[in-house]
Amino acid sequence: MLRLRGLSLRYPNGKLALSDFDLTIAAGEFVVVLGGNGSGKTTLLRCITRTVKPSAGEIRLGEVDLCALEGEKLRRARLALAMIWQHPSLVRRRSVLTNVATGALGRNFTLRTALGGLPGAELDAARSYLAEVGLANLAEQRAGTLSGGQAQRVAIARALAQRPKVLLADEPVASLDPEAAEDIMRLLQRLARAERIAVICVLHQVELAYAYADRVIGIKDGHMVFDLPRGQISREAVHQLYLPEAA
Repeated sequence: MLRLRGLSLRYPNGKLALSDFDLTIAAGEFVVVLGGNGSGKTTLLRCITRTVKPSAGEIRLGEVDLCALEGEKLRRARLALAMIWQHPSLVRRRSVLTNVATGALGRNFTLRTALGGLPGAELDAARSYLAEVGLANLAEQRAGTLSGGQAQRVAIARALAQRPKVLLADEPVASLDPEAAEDIMRLLQRLARAERIAVICVLHQVELAYAYADRVIGIKDGHMVFDLPRGQISREAVHQLYLPEAA
C-alpha cells in the first residue's frame, strides 16, 4: 500500500507546487490523475519517486517512509517503484529482450552488468515479462524497429522486470494513436489486477480515465480537488480542472 500524508512541495522561489496532499492507493488498484498543464500531476509522481524531496509530509510504502531515507537506503527502497514515461527511451540498437532485462539492473549492478552481461535468470525472467505484455515473439528484434505501441509495451515489461510494488506512468499514451492508447490502458488495468501492483497513471485523455480507472484524482494548482471512483465523478467536475482561476 502507498500512503501520502500531508505531502507538500515548495520550490526555492517560493512557489507552492503541491499542498497538503493526502492519498492512499492499495495493491491492485488502478488510479488515474487528471489536471491541466502545471497543475502538479508530474510533480506528484516526482515526489513519490523521491526525484525531488518534498518540503513536508510522508510517503509511506508499507511501513517505510521514503521521505526519511537518503543514500543507499533510499536507493534500495526506490526499487519498489517503477516509472513509465511518455517516451519509452529504449536503446534502439539493442534487442527487445536486452532492453527489458535492464529493468533488473537495480538488483544486479556490477561491473559485468554495467558492460551488458546480465544473469541468465534475469534474461529468462525478461522473456516472461515480454510474454505478459504480449510481445514474446519479438524478443530478439532490435528495439529501433518497433511501433510506438510496441515500444511502450516493452517499456512496461522493463518496468515489470524491476519487480515493483507501485507502477507510475506519466502520460504513457500521449504520443500513441487511439487504438494503441486503448491497448496500453487495458494492459495497465490488467497488470494492476493480475499482479497486484498499485498503478498511478497521469493522463490528459479524460475519456480513457472514465473507461479504465478504478479511481480518478483531480489536481488543480497543486491541490487535490477530488478523489472518487470513476462512476461518481461528474463531467463538470473534470471540466473545472482545466479552467483558469478567475482573476
